[in-house]
Amino acid sequence: MNIFVKLGTLIEEQGLELIYGAENYADIPITIAEINRPSLQLAGFFDYFDPKRIQIMGKVEYTYLEKLSAEERKMRIAGLLEKKIPALVVTSELDIFPELLECAETYDVTILRTKEGTSRFMSDIILSLSVWLAPMTTMHGVLVEVFGEGILLIGESGVGKSETAIELVKRGHRLVADDAVEIKKVSRKTLVGSSPAIIRHFIELRGIGVIDVKQIFGIGAVKDTENINLVINLENWQAGKHYDRLGLDTYTTDIMGIEIPALTIPVKPGRNLAIIIEVAAMNHRQRKMGYNAAEELNRRLMEQIEE
Repeated sequence: MNIFVKLGTLIEEQGLELIYGAENYADIPITIAEINRPSLQLAGFFDYFDPKRIQIMGKVEYTYLEKLSAEERKMRIAGLLEKKIPALVVTSELDIFPELLECAETYDVTILRTKEGTSRFMSDIILSLSVWLAPMTTMHGVLVEVFGEGILLIGESGVGKSETAIELVKRGHRLVADDAVEIKKVSRKTLVGSSPAIIRHFIELRGIGVIDVKQIFGIGAVKDTENINLVINLENWQAGKHYDRLGLDTYTTDIMGIEIPALTIPVKPGRNLAIIIEVAAMNHRQRKMGYNAAEELNRRLMEQIEE
């Protein structure tokens, strides 16, 4: 599946001013997250130039063009726009050269403008494109936010993932996705999960059916996206199976090439899974801050043995 974002979506998201719109400009697909400042291209160097990138014109490019004659300026701009770039964004609310507008009409290229400075706008648009165009996969599970940690609950159907999520929502935490979790790899270290739009904020409870969490518990009980910080595998208790009791060993789950810390929690009658997951979230935060309770206990035991 080809991943893209429509130019019209970016225009609305970034609050860009439309100077000239190409035919069906709002539907132009943007397929790569990289952008380009065409300083070298305006000087005539087009080796390794990728015409699929959005082009950003800042004060450097503007000053260079301003020093050229009108005829030379038109030729330089035409050389860029004839490559059929998806759009050219002028930053810092700079004036639009008449030659730029003329070439935009000639080659039917969208011209946009923003009040933001070049560096600030480039940072914003690159971040936005990285999210929109990130590689994506879908996993069966439930994603919740617990004490600021994104917890992905996985396990066999019927093990109690949705029921646990509802209990967590009642305890003040937030639901992100139930049943199907769309996961985007927005950087080499970060995964962001969300729900498919059609089932967003809905959750299925066996014996009751589908409920709308936002309507029942309020807007504060749901969240559209969340980073995935910890994977918890819920499995039915198996007699005789060894389960980690100290936490000295570190386990991970590979999702799209990123190793995410993981736990396996056995499920049996009488265990309050919501409280266990809350403690797991707090313990995970402690570990990220440099404190590991299992290692501290082990250190004390070793000191006592040495004495």
